[in-house]
Amino acid sequence: MGIEEILRLTVAALMARSGERQGDLAAGLGQSQAQVSRKQSGRAHWSLEDVDLLASHYRLHPLDLLAGPTHAAGVLHGSIATLQPAGAPSLPAATEPPAPAVTVVPDETARAPAVERDRPSAPVDLIRTSRTSPVHVQPEYPVAAVAGPCVLCGQPAQHELDGFPQHLTAEECAAAVAAGGTPQASARSPISAQGTEQAPASAAPVGPPPVVAATPAAPVAPAEPPAPATSATPAEPVISAAPAEPVTSAVPRRSVPGYASGTLVEQITGRVHEVLGECSGDMEAAQAELIKAAIPDVMTLLKSSRVGGRYEHSEFPPTQEILRKKSQKGADEIWEGRPKWRNAELFSAAKRGEQIEVTALDMNAAYLSAMKAWLPIGQLREDTSGFHDPKKAGVHLITPPAWEHPALPNPLGNRMEPGELWVGESTLRLLLDCARQGLADAPVIHRSLVSGASEALLEKLRRALAEARKTALAEGDELTVAYVKAMYSKFVSTIGESSANRELRRPDWMHIIRSKAFANLWMKAHKAHKAGLQIVEISGTDELHVVGDWRPVFPEGRDLSQVKEKSTYILGGKR
Repeated sequence: MGIEEILRLTVAALMARSGERQGDLAAGLGQSQAQVSRKQSGRAHWSLEDVDLLASHYRLHPLDLLAGPTHAAGVLHGSIATLQPAGAPSLPAATEPPAPAVTVVPDETARAPAVERDRPSAPVDLIRTSRTSPVHVQPEYPVAAVAGPCVLCGQPAQHELDGFPQHLTAEECAAAVAAGGTPQASARSPISAQGTEQAPASAAPVGPPPVVAATPAAPVAPAEPPAPATSATPAEPVISAAPAEPVTSAVPRRSVPGYASGTLVEQITGRVHEVLGECSGDMEAAQAELIKAAIPDVMTLLKSSRVGGRYEHSEFPPTQEILRKKSQKGADEIWEGRPKWRNAELFSAAKRGEQIEVTALDMNAAYLSAMKAWLPIGQLREDTSGFHDPKKAGVHLITPPAWEHPALPNPLGNRMEPGELWVGESTLRLLLDCARQGLADAPVIHRSLVSGASEALLEKLRRALAEARKTALAEGDELTVAYVKAMYSKFVSTIGESSANRELRRPDWMHIIRSKAFANLWMKAHKAHKAGLQIVEISGTDELHVVGDWRPVFPEGRDLSQVKEKSTYILGGKR
């Protein structure tokens, strides 16, 4: 298997690991989705410049990308140490028992190619290293027994990782190579299973080979930078015959977001520290100042997140009549599907005297999660075809289908008026999804106002806010949590026709994001219903009341993918 094929497998594994689509990757690389598709299918080639772009996008070192899908996914996950190029400063090693040294010829370093000796050190901030984990960690991915050549060493493997036949550890690769008699480097790339570069055959020393202890497949301990030569015998790495101990360091590890732009996250934390310093450490004053500046700050983050993006969105497109408010405090014509539903059967049972214990669940950061929605890029234009184009988004005039599930809330919310109505993109997609699941008929689309769309327009901004929020929660930093909440909630509420935001006017975005929050809540209710829980009530963007053991269905916590218990009460009694 060649290097380029390994790179294609690695890119596919990283996309699956990070939940990206080809469009998301293309936007991150500044290329079109068609270009990425051609390169992944083999109709075009990944260039060396592309390798640098991929490494920057996934925050990996380029050598990690070329070392195979398992290694790259492990480094991205943080369970495998990164590969360090020749000349890069190594981490301080933990104190270990003395290990047998390697016997080397005195002039081996002098015979090494000049390109290896003179190569500059890679920037430290581009090398993701595991300072608290062993050099070789058992991957935490599900494995299945298969038969096929390992993508790392080319020898027969009996397991599969991420869909590719592979050995589970570097030691197994080395043992398989030794048994098969095939040089491991020739099977895949110039990078060995231990993560070190192999010198060309012409550069091999002519003296006797180094003598290594007879323990098979011993891990290589990280090498210290060579000291200035003071004698004829240069310093050489030491190969330990015993398994390597975890590498530790007194230097605190720099926090690198797992899937968000580090620059955007640093902007958020830097702003918090700046305001806190201006307020002389007064938390209440700093929080008030940060919330006051939340709108301009989040708009600055939005512009930063769109640098290098694939699309240039319209900030002030002409507003269609149906998106205009009818009065200063009135509303426009878009129905967002806001749920306010109660289970009539359960409430009737409570009135008859039945004791029903209910748990009120709270969804975390509903509007932040809803920012991952299909949003129109440009000006909305008329479409009377009656069909939904999944690559476009906007608002639609529909006749909704009948809903015949009394134990499950209507995905359209609590609208009682029959007939046609205007809905946003998220509501229409939810109704179409219900039709695909056989829950109802498909809605009839009479008219649409749409534009070319993307689900990734706000994705970098959303991820940065989510990462900053997650870190702040882990550290007990309620100031940053409040600041992030103010940014995403005010962003959604002011991008319509609000005078508080003068940098963006997209009422279509506002309706689509808000209706996506309602759609997300409905999908949680549907998930609970399918798991056997009874739905008692659903309201707003974040309240779901259920009967039954909900913990096997939803993970508990404050992360975006989790829910938290708000209260418990007896239906019909005092809450």
